[in-house]
Amino acid sequence: MRLAELVEVSDAVAGTRSRKRKLDLLAGALGDLDADELDAGVSFLSGEPRQDRLELGPTAVRETTAPASTDPSLGVVEVDHALQAIADVPPGDGSRTRRRELLAALLTRATPTEQAWLRSLVLRELRQGALEGLLVQAIAKAGGIDDAPVRRAAMLTGDLRRTAAMTLTGGGRELEQVRLEIGTALQPMLAASSPDLDHALEGRDEVCLEAKLDGARLQVHRDGDEVRVFTRNLHEVTDRLPEVVEAVRSLPASTLVLDGEAIGLDGDGRPLPFQETMQRFGREDAGAVGPQRLHPRFFDVLHAEGEDVFDRPLRERLVVLATQVSADLRVDQLVTADGAQSRDFVQRTLVSGHEGVMVKDLDAPYEAGRRGSAWRKVKPVHTLDLVVLAVEWGSGRRRGWLSNLHLGARVDDGEGFVMLGKTFKGLTDETLAWQTEQLLAREVERDGHVVHVRPELVVEIALDGVVRSPRYPGGLALRFARVRGYRPDKDPADADTLATVRAIHEGTWLPTA
Repeated sequence: MRLAELVEVSDAVAGTRSRKRKLDLLAGALGDLDADELDAGVSFLSGEPRQDRLELGPTAVRETTAPASTDPSLGVVEVDHALQAIADVPPGDGSRTRRRELLAALLTRATPTEQAWLRSLVLRELRQGALEGLLVQAIAKAGGIDDAPVRRAAMLTGDLRRTAAMTLTGGGRELEQVRLEIGTALQPMLAASSPDLDHALEGRDEVCLEAKLDGARLQVHRDGDEVRVFTRNLHEVTDRLPEVVEAVRSLPASTLVLDGEAIGLDGDGRPLPFQETMQRFGREDAGAVGPQRLHPRFFDVLHAEGEDVFDRPLRERLVVLATQVSADLRVDQLVTADGAQSRDFVQRTLVSGHEGVMVKDLDAPYEAGRRGSAWRKVKPVHTLDLVVLAVEWGSGRRRGWLSNLHLGARVDDGEGFVMLGKTFKGLTDETLAWQTEQLLAREVERDGHVVHVRPELVVEIALDGVVRSPRYPGGLALRFARVRGYRPDKDPADADTLATVRAIHEGTWLPTA
């Protein structure tokens, strides 16, 4: 297949909002690929090169210029070979220059349209809407088979290219033979959101409730003494988490695949802020635990003692989990059909400092890589009435409007406000126009693009929680703050205090709604 044909499909997929049209385009392109083009073609259609690392950053890619060709002669395999040559450049003096030379040589053979597409491909910035779930369906359609075995094989191998080859060159006969491979990470099963507990429980009798930890998702594979740890994005972090490796090695099963979280805890067993947990994932010094020791907490099992269990219903997997993983390494869970027990569990979980609960269907298998109704997450949305202390001029589409709000809570006693963070989310064009007029009327001084205003306007802010932050004088910052609306019915004296913000952070304040 010529690259120009694949680029045309890619652009068409990006240009349509119709899922059916995307599916037809992708299936058609996959069906036109030769066997030796599948690896590269599937990668390109998914929006990224086949090579893990090309060591070409945005500046290098955008500053590498080359005259464009008028002849769309490049083939898919030729492009893949050129990218592989870039990936194969050994590190050292002159390596950056050599990579840019090879990129320029490739771009010289590309038309202007192909050049633009290749730059986006190299930078993994192709926003063409060909998500993995859609590609799985497209592979199945191109192969003329049901998508269930294709989805299962993609889940177990973690390799869409290999799955496509089995489907399109082997008639799909190999798909049913695929088994979970210990050491090969699977896409995690994902949860849909529910606005409240009643919505999550609707239509269900007995469910599994579990604490939703604000930690880092982990998948851990054990084969004898070998333990490998993967993140939600399937990156291996084994060397960075020796305490997780040690904990899993202490378990009785010789082969295990577990799903769970790693979380930092304080001396009282309360969760540390999410950013403190994530600091460990940025450390390159293998084996160094330091003060941010992370604690694994597992909530599911996919394989145990030589047997795959991910196809079993959750109620059976929970039995296996309890057998293989000690209680101190499991997430707090409750199986119940009682509404009062469910509400008590939620309150207990929130008071413990966790961000919410999961509600899970006991009859559902583990569907890796899928986000469906079998798992529901319920995170109480906190709201605060805060005062606008300053605002920043917007950019891009918001140029000419005051946009990014600086938000403050009242001090606990006396007068004054303490800044907690900024947000521009949730603002409609109508609100932007209104607040620009209102805030300019309250302007007291300017500092570059920041307009400081009299603290007179109260705005209702929704947030997912509060985290510790040295950036602000109160030592706390809002997490995922967004505007619900201005409150002209409230005066600044009615705004929430720093004590309320502190209670949200400590888990001692619960929302009433």
